[in-house]
Amino acid sequence: MKKIVTFGEIMLRLAPSGFQRFTQARSFEALYGGGEANVAVSLANFGEEIEYVTRLPRNELGDACLMSLRGYGIRTEHSARGGDRIGIYFLEMGAAQRASKVIYDRANSSFATIQPGTLDWKKVFEGADWFHWTGITPAVSQGAAEVCREAIQAAREMNVTVSCDLNFRAKLWKWGKPAGEVMAELVSMCDVALGNEEDAEKVFGIKAPKADVTAGKVEADHYRFVCEELAKKFPSLKTISITLRGSLSASHNTWSGVLWQSGKFFCAPTYDILPIVDRVGGGDSFMAGLIYGLRKYKDDPQKALNFAAAAACLKHSILGDFNAVSVSEVETLMGGDASGRVSR
Repeated sequence: MKKIVTFGEIMLRLAPSGFQRFTQARSFEALYGGGEANVAVSLANFGEEIEYVTRLPRNELGDACLMSLRGYGIRTEHSARGGDRIGIYFLEMGAAQRASKVIYDRANSSFATIQPGTLDWKKVFEGADWFHWTGITPAVSQGAAEVCREAIQAAREMNVTVSCDLNFRAKLWKWGKPAGEVMAELVSMCDVALGNEEDAEKVFGIKAPKADVTAGKVEADHYRFVCEELAKKFPSLKTISITLRGSLSASHNTWSGVLWQSGKFFCAPTYDILPIVDRVGGGDSFMAGLIYGLRKYKDDPQKALNFAAAAACLKHSILGDFNAVSVSEVETLMGGDASGRVSR
């Protein structure tokens, strides 16, 4: 198959060790992460040819970040260099009834100050057949939103499939235009869309009937309506998927997903995840699994969905943003073996 391209901001992730609170921390563990980079790493682990495109400062932190991605076999040759700083996010891991917390420090980052014309998208998409972006990218800044539009338009002109994850982040949409207005234009040019239980409501005002996210009521059938309404609003969408997380506590979630394709509706198995090691990147792992599944199991949307749900379930056992699991491990869980027995 041809290569897959993802585009977005990768950040330095700083987190206190274990489940310490920010006020307790005297040191922070440094990792890298970000929605589109998380998808890229998962797909690289699945054996796909991946190119990740971003903008990073010309300093050692930017170098280290690119080296980390290349260590997974991800191509980065079209990423731009410039600007003053790498974006940072601080993560406090929640446990039991205490929620996790994220503090962003990404204003005026190298990526946030990107401008149209920085990247030659026609060169980027040579040899590609899939492009993925998330709603985090246009939320970062007006420049990032405009570059994202450039990328989508170039991908469409070159007959590259375009997928998006709605990924609403209220803390980021501060640069002027509301999320719904910006995202409507961009999503209207996509072929595949993913959202979590609340994204469609917060971005486009489309709410699943009878759903109550805080009470863990995220039954699959309630989200058929969301998929159908998104399909009416965006006729270009051929495939729509929703992840379903039932948050019983920060340490205990149920996990599943649904998929709508050409009027047909599919539901994934539900996984009971306890304890959670790290839930950050769970949705990205689902997206990566869905892209892989849709490409590998072209005539079997149910199997593609099941692969995505299983991949994301396993991510909850992995520390860090990146999902370090293989196709065979995902397929084992898909096959019903959730025992966690030692493999000798």
